[in-house]
Amino acid sequence: MSAKTNQRENTATEERELYDNAWVVAPGVWRLKDLFVNMFVIQHQETRDWVLVDAGLRTSADKIRKLVTHVIGSAHIRPAAIVMTHAHFDHRGALEELAGEWQVPVYAHHQEQPYLNGTASYPPPDPAVGGGAMAVLSFTYPKYPIDISERLYELPDDGSVPGLPGWRWIHTPGHTPGHVSFWRESDGVLIAGDACVTTVQESLISVMTQAKFMSGPPKYFTPDWGAAARSVRELAALEPSVITTGHGQSMYGTEASKALTKLSKDFWQRGMPATGRYVKEPALFDVDGVPSYIPKPKGIMLKRILTAAAIMAVGYIIVRQTRHSPGLWGKVQRGIGKKIMGSSWVALGAAAPASSTAPTIPIIPAL
Repeated sequence: MSAKTNQRENTATEERELYDNAWVVAPGVWRLKDLFVNMFVIQHQETRDWVLVDAGLRTSADKIRKLVTHVIGSAHIRPAAIVMTHAHFDHRGALEELAGEWQVPVYAHHQEQPYLNGTASYPPPDPAVGGGAMAVLSFTYPKYPIDISERLYELPDDGSVPGLPGWRWIHTPGHTPGHVSFWRESDGVLIAGDACVTTVQESLISVMTQAKFMSGPPKYFTPDWGAAARSVRELAALEPSVITTGHGQSMYGTEASKALTKLSKDFWQRGMPATGRYVKEPALFDVDGVPSYIPKPKGIMLKRILTAAAIMAVGYIIVRQTRHSPGLWGKVQRGIGKKIMGSSWVALGAAAPASSTAPTIPIIPAL
């Protein structure tokens, strides 16, 4: 343990569950999970002001109100602000509804503003990164912006967080151009957003089980791996005592700091995918965060889809032609056909780890 961490308060050593899908992370910090994404309520211990960090999915509004009622006392007590790590669809789903209801400002980095004022869409997601069904299905995820410009403000240049003395924001681009993380130095609490996550977000099984594993940003939605690596390095240098992220469980103490340090040191093997649209050539953004260059798709996913379709067709033909075949041999043939159909997921790359050091089967099976 360094002198830096020795000087901090030791305020939390593990998450404590409040109720289903809601946890106490640290004093004045609560985590709420909706399906596969986290959002946070933070309350300043002295002023009692509170803020919402991210707004989850479209289904999250009532769940956020429930948490606010539980920990603040009433869903009618307005926050000082809503602050955004970034504006992907799974982090701003309930934003328009809640910002309008509470009549409060929304703060984001200036390079994230185009995705919150209707100016620009994100670069396309990359289903070719492998790792599981969450990645394979990413071509269906929304990348379009929303427009809350009448309530939208830039985060202060001095790094302060509106309504939260003692916290500061850190620009951690890569996953998006204006991605930020939030940091409380007094006890080493880091809300990393999607700069890193604590589960293998590409795998549906990992997402469902919340298997704990320090990973880079969700690979199917990250267009700049060089920036992502630098962001993880900057966060690791903080030596956080508590790491809580946009996806996965919170991590504490030496487990947290060692896992993040290891990710930082081995990022090119551990944190980024082996293949994908943005691996060798990043998307580029102008000074306002608007995409100025998007690499063309490599054709990897099209080849996988065609191969998977062919495999699925072969399996289906076998099953269909043997559906009336009597006896053990007919049963064996139908079983072979079904296995061939099932292996089409492998051809899509769903069963392949998204990086060389990510967990493999059974953590990342063909889903």
